[in-house]
Amino acid sequence: QVQLVESGGGLVQAGGSPRLSCAASERTFSRYTMAWFRQAPGKEREFVAAISRSVGSMYYADSEKGRFTISADNAKNTVYLQMNSLKPEDTAVYYCAASPRFGYPQYGREYDYWGQGTQVTVSS
Repeated sequence: QVQLVESGGGLVQAGGSPRLSCAASERTFSRYTMAWFRQAPGKEREFVAAISRSVGSMYYADSEKGRFTISADNAKNTVYLQMNSLKPEDTAVYYCAASPRFGYPQYGREYDYWGQGTQVTVSS
């Protein structure tokens, strides 16, 4: 069972560019699609970005294209989410997740393993 630990959240000013990290307990990138989700207060969890295990390509929620970048360091078993030009509406708990499914899973139910989440709060 893979374990995921997120870090890098905190209080950020609008326009800031923090980078979130997700450290996995084992080599995951050939076995799992790795993704970032977020959940804002009072809202449902939503997909942000992922790296597909099928072809190693990255894909994003339409609303985040151009501002967020997902990447991975295989040697460190770590996935990153670089966030740029943050807005107050980006305030949420950000979760790292792993799915054994091929293709481009984008729904939470398609992911079997989750981290504990890291809070990102964007001040205006």
